[in-house]
Amino acid sequence: MQELQRGRYRAREARDAADLRAAQALRYRAFRGAGAGLDADAFDDICTHVLIEDIRDGRLVCCFRLLRLSGGAEIARSYSAQYYELSALSDFAAPMVEMGRFCIEPGLVDPDILRLAWGAMTAYVDAEGVEMLFGCSSFHGTDAKAYADAFALLRDRHLAPKRWLPRVKAPRVFRFASRLRRKPDLRRAMTAMPPLLRTYLLMGGWVSDHAVVDRDLNTLHVFTGLEIGAIPPARARALRAVAG
Repeated sequence: MQELQRGRYRAREARDAADLRAAQALRYRAFRGAGAGLDADAFDDICTHVLIEDIRDGRLVCCFRLLRLSGGAEIARSYSAQYYELSALSDFAAPMVEMGRFCIEPGLVDPDILRLAWGAMTAYVDAEGVEMLFGCSSFHGTDAKAYADAFALLRDRHLAPKRWLPRVKAPRVFRFASRLRRKPDLRRAMTAMPPLLRTYLLMGGWVSDHAVVDRDLNTLHVFTGLEIGAIPPARARALRAVAG
């Protein structure tokens, strides 16, 4: 992936062990709370890591990792496959990429960061010929009631096509598609929706019919998929404009 710069931010691939440790430290702050520590796992060694920095001082403000698969036959290699039964995707016959551990420095709110992150992902997808982007989209905390409207909206408008629908694998899940009976309040639903997931949905993304309760990272997450060919043309052009 080529280096991208927009405004005060720069996106680039991690180059060495120091870059990876910086990403792991940011992930720790984002997912596990304040303090010094590293969020690390075995997938770090097989992924491409993308860093977004503030060019004024070099501070890392966002990171994520990408795992390229040649197609659905390799879906069991993914991080998501630990939590979701993904055999329905095994017939996907084109390159895929799993985007994971996406996080922004806690307390930092700047839409340009998310915009540049999507630009960097677009550049990677185009360069690698990827036709599906997928991953786990996380809600902070494990209280499903706090996100009832968001889950009701996912149930009504954004469930995966039946041919790709993930099945339950994790021991603790919230089956929102079958258990929720409420109609969503759209304002509350979109306010509660994580920014990354909101962007997926605006591009035509879809989700699993259940959320996994991840007590290790203190999150609820849904499997999220996006078929690149389904992205609306105007939005695809806007992404490619950022990607350069």
